[in-house]
Amino acid sequence: MTYPLKDIKVLDLSRVLAGPFAGRMLSDLGADVVKLEPPEGDVTRLWGQKIGGISGYYNQQNAGKRNLSIDLRKPSGVDLVKTLVKKADVLIENFRPDVMGRLGLDYEVLSAINPRLIMLSISGFGANNPDSRRAAYAPVVHAEIGLIERQSLISQAFPSDIALSVADTNASLHGLVGLLAVLFARETSGLGDHIDLAMVDASIVTNDGMNYALDQVRHIVSNEVYDTSAGRLILAGDFKFIWHQLHTIFAVDDGLDPSTAPSLEEKIAARRAATSHFFNQTCADRDAVVAALNKMNIAWGDVRKASDVGELASVKARGTIAQVDDRAGGTRSIPQSPYRFRRHQSSVASGAPHLGEHNQEVLKDWLDWSADDIRAVEDALIHSSSDSGPGA
Repeated sequence: MTYPLKDIKVLDLSRVLAGPFAGRMLSDLGADVVKLEPPEGDVTRLWGQKIGGISGYYNQQNAGKRNLSIDLRKPSGVDLVKTLVKKADVLIENFRPDVMGRLGLDYEVLSAINPRLIMLSISGFGANNPDSRRAAYAPVVHAEIGLIERQSLISQAFPSDIALSVADTNASLHGLVGLLAVLFARETSGLGDHIDLAMVDASIVTNDGMNYALDQVRHIVSNEVYDTSAGRLILAGDFKFIWHQLHTIFAVDDGLDPSTAPSLEEKIAARRAATSHFFNQTCADRDAVVAALNKMNIAWGDVRKASDVGELASVKARGTIAQVDDRAGGTRSIPQSPYRFRRHQSSVASGAPHLGEHNQEVLKDWLDWSADDIRAVEDALIHSSSDSGPGA
């Protein structure tokens, strides 16, 4: 079995999540991904537990990559990137839209050097509009497109961010779709392209409830958590559907006298009480609860801690949590590549690199440079055998 992106070379200039996650997935698919990191390091080198000098957050998003640390504030650093671009298939960056131009590394410059280059630019609000210069992390996009307000309506709580940087990861995955499409098209055209991908666009198009907002329809479906004899479970379906199934299949009744014309509030309270009694008293144990839910064709899930995800049967069976070298004589857990092929392979190749760990190796592999060639650009290279500097 071979990796589908074997022999594809990727320069990853991105930081934090939206760009690095896309680079991580390309690495899992076999691409040679070289992360070009500034002297101060990616800020996520500070996030999470450090093992072997590598933080957990940085390790998850940058596993399998090689690292080349270049100071782009120096002309020799910019020139070195241009030289590497001659050999690259893909370049990923997630600066604000004008930064690459100010560095002298915009698509017009780079495509003139390598017409086959595919450049993926991920930003919060995209290029060439009034919002382009705004700083944008995932929570900002979540707020601007209505996700936080929707979450507040469902939870009936003061607005707060959702517990997943979905604006970043959606942008990463849509970026992958775009660049893989151009990789395919390049086989015919011989030319690369520039993908201007905005987190706001990616988040809006993947919001399955956006149609309600655009049609000015108030529609909030709340999948609720129930205390049951099986523990806390989330049931897929709003309460009206849950009650309909209970009443129709198990003849659960709310106990109200219709002749007294109970109010809507009284009906809801009585039906919720009857539902609670069914899941905690009528169903005396986990097997009974699960059997009842299956009979009603209601999807359910245990409300578990994220730290317990390894106990999920499918996660165990599929090897969803992998082990990589922790750079300290042991191994550490990391999410495995999600792709499962019949004829190809995908897997996390290794843990994340130290800052500048592969400077000489990459310049020799990609450019076939000698030691003397590398010494000529030494002023732009940052060397670090471990993250003992700003990221420590």
